[in-house]
Amino acid sequence: MGRSDLRAVPEVRGALRELLRSWGRPGRSEIAELLTSELVTNALVHTDRDAILTATVRPGRLRVEVRDFVGRRPKLCVPDADGSTHGRGLMLVQSLADAWGVRAHGVGKVVWFELDGGPA
Repeated sequence: MGRSDLRAVPEVRGALRELLRSWGRPGRSEIAELLTSELVTNALVHTDRDAILTATVRPGRLRVEVRDFVGRRPKLCVPDADGSTHGRGLMLVQSLADAWGVRAHGVGKVVWFELDGGPA
């Protein structure tokens, strides 16, 4: 997906929703969809290049990774008080994920998060 493919973000959410049906954690699945769309959108907007999404479901745990092809690391920002919606994506990830991080990967990086399954 490239920046011009931002319209694909809802498709990504839908595909993740299908994957998570078998996970059986509806509230956590909604959080996973939100955080995934944030990471994919960030990758597309801030790199203007393609992104690759990988989601791994294990008993009691979900890991989502979004890889892009720009080595510049994302910055956790405090959004402006002017009501702008920009700069909130990583804050959401930090607030809602059980774990998250960034690691170098080839010419780019991977931004990832994990969610525990919690009670079914």
